[in-house]
Amino acid sequence: MQRLAIFQSLWAMERRQPDGRERSLDESIAMIAEAGFDGISAHYTNRRDVETLNAAIAGTGLGIEAVCFPRSVDELRPTLDLAAAFPVSHVNLQPDLRPRRVEECLPLLDGWIGLADRAGIPVLIETHRDRMTCDLHFTLDLLDHRPDLPLLADLSHFLVGREFPYPVGDENHALIHRILRNAWAFHGRVASREQIQIEIGFPQHRPWVDLFRDWWTLGFRDWRRRAGPAAELVFTCELGPAPYAITGPDGTDLSDRWQDSLTLAGIARQAWAAA
Repeated sequence: MQRLAIFQSLWAMERRQPDGRERSLDESIAMIAEAGFDGISAHYTNRRDVETLNAAIAGTGLGIEAVCFPRSVDELRPTLDLAAAFPVSHVNLQPDLRPRRVEECLPLLDGWIGLADRAGIPVLIETHRDRMTCDLHFTLDLLDHRPDLPLLADLSHFLVGREFPYPVGDENHALIHRILRNAWAFHGRVASREQIQIEIGFPQHRPWVDLFRDWWTLGFRDWRRRAGPAAELVFTCELGPAPYAITGPDGTDLSDRWQDSLTLAGIARQAWAAA
């Protein structure tokens, strides 16, 4: 039967706190596995790093979301080679270039999807600022030209990028719903209209948390309609360190991002149950 798999971003495990202490890879993997996550999100661009990562997760049962940042069609090939040697749930492709016209993007998207199809490895295009998919309207134009383009939806970038007012109006809801219909995986973070990542436990942020949970519920429901009976949907908790995380005057996070990640995983499970 269809299932929700919740991953944790290794980038989100970075502390970047004034005390200077960082967790080792083994410490991070142990925390993620013991907390019941199903997998991790990590860069898949350097073979030595990928070998180290796979050695660290051996025996844990954790899956992998492979992240890459190609600037050409051919730059995807090394990540696909690594994903073939060290299997992943999917490749999360952040297109690291910023064409100003849709027509410039189409050969790149077609090339990446063609490579993915030939490799037999799912490749999803992430919606992300400072990437090809930076702007919501531009991304919707891409979907008009490539209606089956598989997306990895990080809705926080679109909300803060377009500075949606609250409550979000029907027109903006409809634009997000169009993105959701092409989403095959999700990155979890809650934004406000002013900031990319807000603390989900603060009571003043509750309206934004509820908004994202509602969007994820709709996205999960649409995915369940499209996906196969035994498919797995990956939701990655991605509460990044500073400067994504808001810090106080001493440089310390305003909340415990690890605990927030556990709370976010619970919100995703609520959305899945509602879907």
